[in-house]
Amino acid sequence: MSSVLSSTPRESTLAGESSSRVALRTSLPGPAPLNTLNPLSTPHALNEADAAPAVRLLTETLQEAARRNASDLHIEPAEHGWRIRLRIDGVLHEIAQPPAHLRDAFVTRVKVLARMDIAERRVPQDGRLRLPMGADRIEDYRVNSLPTLFGEKLVLRRLEPLPADLSLDALGLTHEQCATVGEAISAPHGLVLVTGPTGSGKTLSLYCFLQMLNNASRNLCSVEDPAEIQLAGINQVSVRDKAGLTFATVLRAFLRQDPDVIMVGEIRDEETADVAVKAAQTGHLVLSTLHTNDAPAAIARLIDIGVEPFNLAGALRMVSAQRLVRKLCTACRTPEAPSAAALRAAGVPDDRLAGWRSYAAVGCDLCHGIGYRGRIGIHQVMPISAAMRELIVTRAGTPKLTQQARSEAVATLREAALARVYDGTTSLTEALCATEAA
Repeated sequence: MSSVLSSTPRESTLAGESSSRVALRTSLPGPAPLNTLNPLSTPHALNEADAAPAVRLLTETLQEAARRNASDLHIEPAEHGWRIRLRIDGVLHEIAQPPAHLRDAFVTRVKVLARMDIAERRVPQDGRLRLPMGADRIEDYRVNSLPTLFGEKLVLRRLEPLPADLSLDALGLTHEQCATVGEAISAPHGLVLVTGPTGSGKTLSLYCFLQMLNNASRNLCSVEDPAEIQLAGINQVSVRDKAGLTFATVLRAFLRQDPDVIMVGEIRDEETADVAVKAAQTGHLVLSTLHTNDAPAAIARLIDIGVEPFNLAGALRMVSAQRLVRKLCTACRTPEAPSAAALRAAGVPDDRLAGWRSYAAVGCDLCHGIGYRGRIGIHQVMPISAAMRELIVTRAGTPKLTQQARSEAVATLREAALARVYDGTTSLTEALCATEAA
């Protein structure tokens, strides 16, 4: 039975990276009532002719997002229509261009379920969905609306529970890196940083660290913006800047709560950095994140923010930079033979060229024509040695810190990515896109 998506004038499709385009079709017989997704929601005024198709369209879209394991759903208006895109493994894919007359009903339905003001279309709004998807599964979404030239754009972020198999190995750390991280987070005090751009998996790494430390003998506290995943046994606080509940304010309050481990979602300013470093110096283990390109740059960033080098040198125990790369679909990947020039340009040492092996993405039904399924982290784990502390105290710049890290055999992100290419986890193209040359 055809769905709302497949009844559009232009057949809605799932666009992969290969030439295949898989039609998005689900079986949702008959019109769905307005309370299909949330029986507790209050019906609002909608065009009766559009209401039921819009509800079915939303149901199909959410089901497809869950089936494809999408992290975000984008509802985007245009001058003469609109489209729906899913972010799958970090890349956006268009799945539908539904009929234009369904757009307003669709957006209104989402805003109703997210308990947002449907009459307000001039300013951004935030909301949250908690919807039953089947008999035994609940899906959580964070919703944001944005007024654009052609109407409201919505982004729905899927809030998934922590993976049952969450571990350092599952994060993508090598055996040696696991040992380094384990030693750093087992220390009774100090500062441990995870760095990388938005969407690189930093928060998941911190959650993994917290879960490893979470037992009845420790008091664990976390301040986040916002706290989206509930962690049993951990005291979580969401930042509310308008109410004066900032990272620094909560951090100071934590210090009066007899904490053993403190997680700070992000160090954004001098005040937060100063409190975090001092907490790490006074008997607490502090875990946090920064936005820097690699591990050595995190040190320079904190000094630039205003942290005293002497204090930072005494507090910092480890910095781990990371990225996420897409994993090749093992059902369809195919061997490739890059040229020696291409491998040298990528950073492959000459002594590895002769025996080099790697795979390329193809695309099949199992991976929906994309060629990749899932993502894994690549990491640059840099412990803070005595020599590194001396450089920090002298305000050494990033080049000198990088040189010292190299002398201590700390692998760069590019080297970590190439190792994943060599073992067949990802492609050379993906590794080059995710990392910069060393």
